[in-house]
Amino acid sequence: MARYCESVCRLCRREGLKLFLKGDRCYSEKCAIERREYPPGQHGQGRKSKLSEFGLQLREKQKVKQYYGVLERQFRRIFEKAERTKGITGETLLKLLESRLDNMVYRMGFANSRNEARLLVTQSHFIVNGKKVNIPSYFLKPGDTVSVKEKSRKVTRILGALEASERRGIPEWITLDKEQMMATIKALPLREQITMPISENLIVESYSK
Repeated sequence: MARYCESVCRLCRREGLKLFLKGDRCYSEKCAIERREYPPGQHGQGRKSKLSEFGLQLREKQKVKQYYGVLERQFRRIFEKAERTKGITGETLLKLLESRLDNMVYRMGFANSRNEARLLVTQSHFIVNGKKVNIPSYFLKPGDTVSVKEKSRKVTRILGALEASERRGIPEWITLDKEQMMATIKALPLREQITMPISENLIVESYSK
């Protein structure tokens, strides 16, 4: 499957905010946004042009896709699932994105970034409710438990991420047992608990045309 292979720091600079795509680096002074707040490219420091309505909708959709590491086809399928689900479509979309296994592995502190979490999941390092799951797009629900496989408990990346998670913090809707390397989802996050500045209404408008 196609993946973005260039510097992910360019994505943060393009959106003008931290998307937390490089783990520890995003929390240090080496972060690209800290050093260069303007967009990438030779015209990055030029005067910013006002975006059209379509441009605003596109940028918001791109930002959310990059933040969660989802490609267009996947993103559209998740949006269509949100549309079919009772409730506010935009909020449901964000909850579905949050409930993906790769995102939850990152939120639980087992990986330093969503990209790293996706890789660790595909390498079969995790067990969900006692069963091996290696599909990053697998949807979790409240009450589900994710644990690190016995053979994977000495993997340097996972141990390093758990150490770093103390600085990043674990969301209140997740219970983490570091000693057992196991985490449980107490509930899916409420809209106000998703702190990334996202205007989901723009995404709904984009797909509703």
